[in-house]
Amino acid sequence: MSGEISIRPVATKADRKTFVDLVWEVYKDDPHWVPPLKDEVHGLIDPRRNPWFGHGKAQFWLAERDGKVVGRISAQVDDLVLQHMGEGTGQWGFLDALDQEAALALLATAEEWLRGEGMTRALGPFSLSVWDEVGLEVEGHAEPPTVMMGHHRPEYQGWIEGAGYSKAKDLVTYEVDIAHWNDPKINRLIATGEANSRIRIRKVDTSRFTEEAATILHLLNDAWSGNWGFVPLTEEEIAFAAKKLKPIIYEDLVRIAEVDGEAVAFMLTLPDINELTGDLNGELFPFGWAKLLWRLRKPRTRRLRVPLMGVASKLHGSRMASLLAFMMIEYTRRDAVAKFGATYGEFGWILEDNKGMLSIAQLPSADINQIKTKVFSDGPQYGYGHLAWLRKADGHDVYIAWGHGGQFIYVIPSLNMVYVSTQGTSTADGNDAGQLEIDHETFVDDYLIPSTW
Repeated sequence: MSGEISIRPVATKADRKTFVDLVWEVYKDDPHWVPPLKDEVHGLIDPRRNPWFGHGKAQFWLAERDGKVVGRISAQVDDLVLQHMGEGTGQWGFLDALDQEAALALLATAEEWLRGEGMTRALGPFSLSVWDEVGLEVEGHAEPPTVMMGHHRPEYQGWIEGAGYSKAKDLVTYEVDIAHWNDPKINRLIATGEANSRIRIRKVDTSRFTEEAATILHLLNDAWSGNWGFVPLTEEEIAFAAKKLKPIIYEDLVRIAEVDGEAVAFMLTLPDINELTGDLNGELFPFGWAKLLWRLRKPRTRRLRVPLMGVASKLHGSRMASLLAFMMIEYTRRDAVAKFGATYGEFGWILEDNKGMLSIAQLPSADINQIKTKVFSDGPQYGYGHLAWLRKADGHDVYIAWGHGGQFIYVIPSLNMVYVSTQGTSTADGNDAGQLEIDHETFVDDYLIPSTW
């Protein structure tokens, strides 16, 4: 490194090409990186092609040093994120850089733009939304990503944390040996479902693709509506997603579950298309499209991925939900092994606190094979764990119980410290005024922890 970093917005067609092509330089020495299809990435960032821009806006930047592009990033404000994740929540994504100096400069630029848009915290990476590539890969670098999953340099985690970010949520994926999976308990559960005349597990009907896709994606909106990070797909985005997925949808790999004739659950499984596109180097023209179309006729891949699975919210937490899920998994598994030659399946990503999906994903022989971490800044650094709020203070994990009317318990295990506070926050008429006599965050960070030094 020699010269200073300069950041400039992506403004021209040539800039967009540079923005997309940069990753070939970043990952040129990484044997596990799979080149993305360039046309797919161009479509994602183009307001004329991506209906996400109907409710969101984004700015893209390039970092340069001595005339050479050394990094890229996006920042975006999404009206639906503001509605569902809270006012002031901005996002960034597409972060790739050749060195830490460039990464920090890009993050600072994205944060400044978000502040100018009235945002009070930055959450990322989202490239561009929760329905696209989400999170930073922090484990699993030694294997290629499956279809629609990201792959990042191991250094990125340290660079992002060095910019003041901490974890918002872990996203977990599980790898399952589907060729040798057999569990008597699950088999008995499936047999129970098969004996229930109310239940029907069917394959998707590709001759009615538009209708079937709408059924699945509307179910998805309902099933995921209570999840952290959720924003609903608009009707335009549902149509856009259906069009993108159509070439890689196979009847034997997509199941819809019906109860009393009503579609109440689905499972979407995809062949690992990355195994079919890796040698195309991102290019579909002039001959890549023909190769890909031929390979997609009867794909045989070692791995498959379940990127989307959902059960209608009215069934969440019920025995019926688990029953339908395991029936769809088993029926799809049989066809995946017999007709596609697959030996491994990947479930995910799954939110770290989505206990229902985690219990389903923890199948016989399942192993966590990758964790993706989302990070945030510019606001209270809180996540939620098992019955406690979580945050960082001076590098220490802090666990917080937060009761009504000013009752707090702070536990800092690394310091063998427990701090308990009780104080009145009510007005004379008994209503909670929300006015704390002590700012606990400041007290713990600036006084209590320093007292142990």
